[in-house]
Amino acid sequence: MSSQNDERVNLLSEHGETEQDEFMDTDMEKMEKEPAKVEEEVPWYRTLTPYKLYVLLILLVTYLLNQLDRYMLAISSKAMAQEIHFGDKACMKNTSAQDSDFNGLKCETFSSADSCRNATSNLTHATGLCYYDYNGQGLEYQIVAGPAFTVIYTFGGIFISYAAEKYNRKAMLAACLMFWSVMTLLTGFVKEYWQLVILRFGLGFGESGCGPFAVSILTDYFTPETRGFALGIYNWGIYFGYSMSYAFGNFISLANINGQGWRWTFILSGIPGLAVGLLMLVSLKEPERNQNQLELSGTACQRLGRTLKNFCSPSLLLICLAGSIRNASGYVFAYNTQLYFTQIGQTPEQIGKYLSWIPLVGGSFSVLLGGFISDRLVRRLGLYSRILVIGVSLLIAAPFAAGTLYFDPPGAYFFQIPTYIFGEMWVGITLAVVVELVPSEIKTTAVAAYLFIISNIGGNANLLVPPLAQHFESQNYSKSDSLRYTLFCMYAGPFVFCIPVYFVSMFVLKRDYRRAKRPQYIKMDDK
Repeated sequence: MSSQNDERVNLLSEHGETEQDEFMDTDMEKMEKEPAKVEEEVPWYRTLTPYKLYVLLILLVTYLLNQLDRYMLAISSKAMAQEIHFGDKACMKNTSAQDSDFNGLKCETFSSADSCRNATSNLTHATGLCYYDYNGQGLEYQIVAGPAFTVIYTFGGIFISYAAEKYNRKAMLAACLMFWSVMTLLTGFVKEYWQLVILRFGLGFGESGCGPFAVSILTDYFTPETRGFALGIYNWGIYFGYSMSYAFGNFISLANINGQGWRWTFILSGIPGLAVGLLMLVSLKEPERNQNQLELSGTACQRLGRTLKNFCSPSLLLICLAGSIRNASGYVFAYNTQLYFTQIGQTPEQIGKYLSWIPLVGGSFSVLLGGFISDRLVRRLGLYSRILVIGVSLLIAAPFAAGTLYFDPPGAYFFQIPTYIFGEMWVGITLAVVVELVPSEIKTTAVAAYLFIISNIGGNANLLVPPLAQHFESQNYSKSDSLRYTLFCMYAGPFVFCIPVYFVSMFVLKRDYRRAKRPQYIKMDDK
């Protein structure tokens, strides 16, 4: 095999561009024909061995903890802000008072501390109905939710991914998992705002290795025919972890363990990651990389150049833009859901009762269904079908996302079920498209670059929430209505905005796919 490779390199070095293209086109034709033979000989389901499913389970749990630790801040922000003092202050309803005492009194209409504390019902003359305190919102909250995490998360992912191309991915993923778990655990002990910012930086650095390492391992363990299925199962971790954050953040805080409320949500969330990291080190095997020796050659700068070259392809740029728009919607709603439902009068028990299972059921079904459908269609219709599934699913989901904000609970909660079922198919399918549009030797770096782009744009979209909400407030809308209309723009809107961008990418998808799969020949020095 090595002698054939050497012969090909020598031949290519002796001929011009035309002859090189002929060699490459011939190889491309062979590559397109060979998968069909494999499909006939080995049914896709026979490649799913018990050990591969075990690897998938461990990576699923890892991603679950990734999301749980990330979004715990969104659920606990109000209690944290009131204890360590950051963000905006507002007049809020005293939940210990009887609903009958209010008789239409709305605490949010009082803008000053004195008027809030002196608010009384005209009919019942009850007092102590409202209180003035930190509400968990404002620019300082959006900074720790967005840039403080996202900046290091995205830049760290790029640098970490280069190490994954040559070193043991399993060990590095385990180290990242244990590091971010320690950051989460320590968050339960913060006493100052600056400490929270530093720990969010640390959390972002640790979590930056999760996506590139895990996706790279999965693509080496699973065949192209089962890759969409595997990535779909892996992405269940988003919804398992996100749903658990509502259960932990609301119910553990209410349990008020040792009188420390929200602090134990972070402590209990951080401990499991240490155990899973050790289990990963002792039980997972580093998979054989699906790439040839010629592709492995080259310095880090050369690999960076190849990555940038591939990401300058029209299809990947468009997919990254579309993914960024949709990701912005997810980030904005994830970090403002608890605050929104609290603003419209929901208690932590009510929020936890619904959102501790709705994202889990809807999202998990969505990514599994999306991966299954796209895998089946891609065998018949080609890579176009993955983009088609994304576009159609987002178009169906958009009205339900808007319904979540338009209707009052409990209807608003139930509108989230179809929103998740159809609106989350894009996650795993888009990742599958990205890894198929780049050469195999840079897929880990490509995943990191993709996450870098969509996370920098989407993850920092939270910074637009305070000024947009303030704009609506200046138009004499209440605080709850201002946040509602802000979420119409920043949450429901992007479901529709990204669809045309996805569809435009279909026009250049096939050409860029053929270029990515064309063999990369690198001339080696004679020895």
